[in-house]
Amino acid sequence: MRDASFSQCTSTRILLLLISPVFMESCGAKILEKTLEQWMRYKEECLKKMANDPYPSGLFCNRTFDMYACWPDGSPGAIVNVSCPFYLPWYEKVQHGQVSRRCGLDGHWVLLNGTELWRDHSQCREEMETSTEEEGVHQLMVSLKVLYTVGYTLSLLALVFALLIFTVFRKLRCTRNYIHANLFASFGLRALSVIVKDALLEKMWGKELFEVSDWEALLSHEAAIGCRVAQVVMQYCILANHYWFLVEAVYLYKLLIGAVFSEKNYYTRYLYLGWGTPVAFVVPWMTVKYLKENAECWGVNENMAYWWIIRIPILLASLINLMIFMQILKVILAKLRASQKGYADYKLRLAKATLTLIPLFGIHEVVFIFATDEQTTGILRYIKVFFTLFLNSFQGFLVAVLYCFANKEVKFEMKKKWQLWKLDHPSLCCSQ
Repeated sequence: MRDASFSQCTSTRILLLLISPVFMESCGAKILEKTLEQWMRYKEECLKKMANDPYPSGLFCNRTFDMYACWPDGSPGAIVNVSCPFYLPWYEKVQHGQVSRRCGLDGHWVLLNGTELWRDHSQCREEMETSTEEEGVHQLMVSLKVLYTVGYTLSLLALVFALLIFTVFRKLRCTRNYIHANLFASFGLRALSVIVKDALLEKMWGKELFEVSDWEALLSHEAAIGCRVAQVVMQYCILANHYWFLVEAVYLYKLLIGAVFSEKNYYTRYLYLGWGTPVAFVVPWMTVKYLKENAECWGVNENMAYWWIIRIPILLASLINLMIFMQILKVILAKLRASQKGYADYKLRLAKATLTLIPLFGIHEVVFIFATDEQTTGILRYIKVFFTLFLNSFQGFLVAVLYCFANKEVKFEMKKKWQLWKLDHPSLCCSQ
């Protein structure tokens, strides 16, 4: 049903929807849902016209709607021309063009290769002046999607394994590791929600549409519910992830700088801060999207003011983390100066402490904190998207490695378990 231009634009648009909601101008201002609504209106007008027009006498090709254009009855051996369909996103450019079909001498529309209906819609195709640029954007989006899908999948597997370790080994159960486990869980849920949301978007908007039922199903309210739920869950998981960064920062700050405190009492408050705070922002955002921008999978932000409902708490958490990060570095710097053994050793330990804290507090988020999506254009925008997707998708894996697999306490417990297992299974160990 769709020509190459429509398929390319739709395919690129799907990838842009998956990656970033602010890249929508790449395929024009019209969103796919509006195009589908226009197509449905075109189809209804066509069916009414076919029902009302009188039938000619003698042999003729039957009037039809072939999912692309509305065709009147055709005389045998004649070429039938109709105007380009008005639902095409680029209709203003091709409104004077025509699409053609040939009526055979036997009163049947001419087929291509004996199976497909022949149709010449070359005049209705979008001008391909920027085809090279669009192809480049499409390939870039494909590469970015592969990149972050691999990153989130690898992170999810590592985080699940890390959570199992913290669950199985009882001696690892303490407030610090409980907080780490919640951070791992937020990373895992974030990765899972992104993967599920992408799958639903691909299923909803990525399929080829040839039957009327496909288009009607795509426009139905039920089709978007699952996709919108996945979008809401994903936004909640992203916010929860950022606020567990904040919990990690607050806990370490109180541990190093604060007075003596009861860990058990504060852990309950950490749970509220990490898992409860995002609800206070996601619910208003969800309400606004439903009332004001209830289109597609809620991935398009036509009014960026609504997007600030989600962005402000993220920026706030990132700024607080940055301030706590600087304070903790001062404390670490002072302690290292007081107990330094050598200048080289002092610098190495400081660098190690700094690099360890960066992924734990999500400090990398501050790099592009003021380079908002609306302000970045051209190559800067693609650089920002690349680094954001790369860091966000692989950060879960990095955190799992640093705070679980490379942790001396964890390695000691795993080594001890391994030694005990070998003592309990001497026959298996000795046979090797």
